[in-house]
Amino acid sequence: MYIVNVEGAIHRNGYWLLIRRSEKEEHAGGTLSLVGGKCELEGNSTNILERTLQREVFEEVGLKVNVISYVNSSSFVTDAGVYVIDIVFLCYPDSGEPFAKSPDEVEDMHWLSTDDILSHQDLPDYLKRNIELAHQKL
Repeated sequence: MYIVNVEGAIHRNGYWLLIRRSEKEEHAGGTLSLVGGKCELEGNSTNILERTLQREVFEEVGLKVNVISYVNSSSFVTDAGVYVIDIVFLCYPDSGEPFAKSPDEVEDMHWLSTDDILSHQDLPDYLKRNIELAHQKL
């Protein structure tokens, strides 16, 4: 069984919003990542991926976003052995200014250009690939 996770490649004025995940996070604590989270059980519903992303972004960084288009999907296994399907969407801020609204999940935030992300030594390849693909959608 997979957990379904969604992430937003949030773009504004030539920059992408990355968060530093809290050290308290079970998976990838302390690393830079896109904003997102897990889908909850809903039964029959529509637009669950987009609605989940909007909810998670607002809960974590207080930002309302417009989900524009699908970017990429992948799967991975966490250090705890949990199987995850991850779906990334291109987003634009609709209203609000991001802040670490959920400190148990988000330590801080950074707006970085595509070049800054792609040349960053400490960022994982999958994050760089997602930003590359999102950049192509602009």
